[in-house]
Amino acid sequence: MRIPSGATMLFQGDSITDANRSRWRRHDLGTGYVMMVAERFFAKHPEADVKFINRGISGNRVRDLRKRWLKDCLNLKPDVVSILIGINDTLGTFLWGEPTSIENFEEDYAAILELTRKNLNAQIVLLEPFLLPLSKEQMAMRHDVEARIGVVKKTAEEFSTGLVHLDLMFSEAAKEKSPEFLVTDGVHPTPAGHVLIAESWLRNVC
Repeated sequence: MRIPSGATMLFQGDSITDANRSRWRRHDLGTGYVMMVAERFFAKHPEADVKFINRGISGNRVRDLRKRWLKDCLNLKPDVVSILIGINDTLGTFLWGEPTSIENFEEDYAAILELTRKNLNAQIVLLEPFLLPLSKEQMAMRHDVEARIGVVKKTAEEFSTGLVHLDLMFSEAAKEKSPEFLVTDGVHPTPAGHVLIAESWLRNVC
């Protein structure tokens, strides 16, 4: 994927993308993988005229992205759209009493990409949701997460987007390091986990 001069790079998703970004400082990128992608990108391309925007919101599910897509994507007119969403759809189904069926997940995800294709000439990158189980309760969620990963892969193929295989990456990394080194609770990355995401994103996109 070629990043053109003057490009706006938009990162969308849930708390993993949000990473405690400030709501008061409009251009704050948070402390996670989005900030790390920007740092590494500018270290390699210091002359680049590229703008990074983080609009991840903690707790979001795919239905929430769809509701705010006009304000937090289309109106920003990005040249690259990166989306990491899905784990909260699983958590809502298992823990919050607010299930998202796989069918509705796929419908909302496709609707987001259709809106993007129709209104923007943007390159799109999808990131797999992931889960490194730290308990038996989380092991029970694996089948649901894998079904949503399947939807993301299918959607990436149908819309000819980029795809970053985060779940596989974390599973492989956990063979070398303990899961606790990579995630705090099975879901949220540690700083080391965020580095893995950032480096994988850059390898796949830039």
